[in-house]
Amino acid sequence: MTNKTPDQQPVRSPNPEATPIDPKLLEILVCPLTKGPLSYDREANELISQKANLAFPIRNGIPIMLVDEARHLKD
Repeated sequence: MTNKTPDQQPVRSPNPEATPIDPKLLEILVCPLTKGPLSYDREANELISQKANLAFPIRNGIPIMLVDEARHLKD
């Protein structure tokens, strides 16, 4: 993903597949396991549930909120 600076120079995102998530969507979504809040990790393009110690992937701009698809976070 590239953005342009005011002088029209392209700026690369740290993760080219990362798409910004709508803050309103982030307010609505909760962890399917704990029903707790999620935070957005733009570099990893994941939604993080600290309470469940899980990271849910975002693919093509769509959060995959399935526990079986989530990555376990290291302690």
